[in-house]
Amino acid sequence: MKNISSALLISALAFNYSCTTMKTTDIKQEIPIPDSSLSSNPFMKKSKLQYEAPEFDKIKDEHFKPAFEFGLKQHDAEILAIANNPKAATFENTIVALEKSGEVLKRAIIVFSNLTSANTNPTLQALDEEFAPIFAGHSDKMYLNENLYKRIQSISENGLDSESKRLLQYYKQNFEIAGANLSAADKEKLKQINQEMASLSTQYSNKLLEARKEGGIIIDNVNELDGLSADEIAAAAADAKTAGKDGKYLLALQNTTQQPVLQNLTNRATREKVFKASWMRAENGGNSDTRETIEKLAKLRLKKAQVLGKNSFAEWKLQDQMAKTPDAAVKLMNQLATPAVETARREAKDIQDLIDQQKGGFKLEPWDWNFYAEQVRKAKFDLDENQIKPYFEITTVLEKGVFFAAEKFYGLTFKKRTDLPVYHPDVVTYEVFDHDGKSLAIYYLDFYTRDSKNGGAWMSNFVEQSYLLGTKPVIVNCYNYQKPAPGKPSLISYDDVTTIFHEFGHSIHGMFASQKYPSLSGTNVPRDFVEFPSQINEHWALDPVVLKNYAIHYETKQSIPQALVDKIKKAAAFNQGYMTTELVSAAALDMDWHSVTSEGQLLPVLDFEKQSLKNHGFTLSTVPPRYHTPYFAHIWGGGYSAGYYAYLWSETLDSDAWEWIMKNGGLTRENGDRFRKHILSVGNSVDLNQAFRDFTGHDPDIKPLLRNRGFIK
Repeated sequence: MKNISSALLISALAFNYSCTTMKTTDIKQEIPIPDSSLSSNPFMKKSKLQYEAPEFDKIKDEHFKPAFEFGLKQHDAEILAIANNPKAATFENTIVALEKSGEVLKRAIIVFSNLTSANTNPTLQALDEEFAPIFAGHSDKMYLNENLYKRIQSISENGLDSESKRLLQYYKQNFEIAGANLSAADKEKLKQINQEMASLSTQYSNKLLEARKEGGIIIDNVNELDGLSADEIAAAAADAKTAGKDGKYLLALQNTTQQPVLQNLTNRATREKVFKASWMRAENGGNSDTRETIEKLAKLRLKKAQVLGKNSFAEWKLQDQMAKTPDAAVKLMNQLATPAVETARREAKDIQDLIDQQKGGFKLEPWDWNFYAEQVRKAKFDLDENQIKPYFEITTVLEKGVFFAAEKFYGLTFKKRTDLPVYHPDVVTYEVFDHDGKSLAIYYLDFYTRDSKNGGAWMSNFVEQSYLLGTKPVIVNCYNYQKPAPGKPSLISYDDVTTIFHEFGHSIHGMFASQKYPSLSGTNVPRDFVEFPSQINEHWALDPVVLKNYAIHYETKQSIPQALVDKIKKAAAFNQGYMTTELVSAAALDMDWHSVTSEGQLLPVLDFEKQSLKNHGFTLSTVPPRYHTPYFAHIWGGGYSAGYYAYLWSETLDSDAWEWIMKNGGLTRENGDRFRKHILSVGNSVDLNQAFRDFTGHDPDIKPLLRNRGFIK
């Protein structure tokens, strides 16, 4: 996932503040000089570290608020100077000036947002709630500034290069989408709505973090953990001790509905306990219950859309996406839903047959699926996840798998850095070098789960690439893998392996950015395109050359045997009905929440979800959506509202492009250079539908996706 999980970041970076002080010669606005109390604040000046990487050894919690306050004043002054410039509007004195504005504010916000996602604390959470509405209001000051909008409208595209034309169009569209054409009265309504939404999204994220922390299962008797490995049990004991429950075992919750431990726990009562804790984590009443916040957010999003002249929030949100309309997104989902549910029903029958053969005496429930699906997989493909895990040690997967594939396909090399400060002891850092040996980027990696970290996995930029600003990418990938007990290896599942490849695909997209303007750089692309490069990168996990290089037994140091590789490949389409159904049902649920056209359609959270799933034919109780509404962080606390379908849209592009790569030689530098040229390096500086055609030679086709999922031959 490309991370925009913080409501604060969404509000404040909606128009991509830049990283250098405004120096446009047409504007003589005096920027206030920081007082002496700010002189030691690390956000007041560019970092002296390579590529302006954050100075985490100097950054303290108390630095954020004064940097925010000064940065807001500074940026307000810059925006007013641009909007009220007496000279005629030009691309340089208006658009370029906007790209260069907000230096201090962006530096502070981008670090703050990453910390509130990856290593938060009560002080940062309180600041998040305090400043979210302030930043929303600040964003509106720009987007709803009539003088500024008129200046942008008056700028001609004549004489501009292609990227500059694209940037001008981008600003015009963003201002109009944000409400620049509204009446003065409607602008005031919109400002209030935006501030309330920002506050609620931040409150939601803080509630959900607490719900996830509180939802962890404490196990008293180790026998209830039968089926877990000794190392997993040791890790659960260590987590319990850290939580003040010495002598017990803690099974922490991950972001999704299903939990990894459910695959191996033999005790059905324990499985049920874990599943229900996951499902009900944010609906138990009290401070961590998110339902009331969600209902308020849904109403506000509808109001926002109506003020902006749209029938629904989804209609408003998809204007600048590749899908363009909710109908186009729903059409894609419907093409997948029917074959997915039909396949899932067959998979459920196979599982129930196995339960009956074993004289289980019970009907299949959601907490049983992964446990028995694993047994069905073993029976059908003779593949045992526990046979695979010893070959997937996490650092080896990264360095000899993910990095190795990037070297073979793109010519990249990596050097571990121990001299750069980090925000948590678990974080490691690498410098990335291009095919010609020149330094390209700095890359941070944060593997392990903790109570201070949001669930899931994501990529973010600390610094974005821009030729205008002279900046290179500084990127972080965050995950939530269980930290092993001291001295033990960190062994992960094959699904976890593909997640590492996926998130690094986002990172490569950011590393290969080659834009003049930060607003168009790297991963600043439509939500339904941004997952395309990351999904392409997943495929290298099973490439025979790559797999043999990283799938090394942590004890014997032997490469994974070909017989086991063959089993993994044969099993690749296994359980696809389940996995597609849980994904498409979540996407449909998201689209329904944001497609309502009147408040009367907004039922209480659990009732709305039940009705939505029924309407779309997702009636298999054994296949719950990947995210239950109360903990659907992508859409309530992140930037995927009316956009979770993006994974499916991007996967359509991915499957089609992957077929092209395989038909043209696979893992070759020629193919890597072509993908870099047409997809990874263009950012949002070109028409992305045309970029796809330039790479493959044709428009996207859904058939490769259906084949990839095993739904058609």
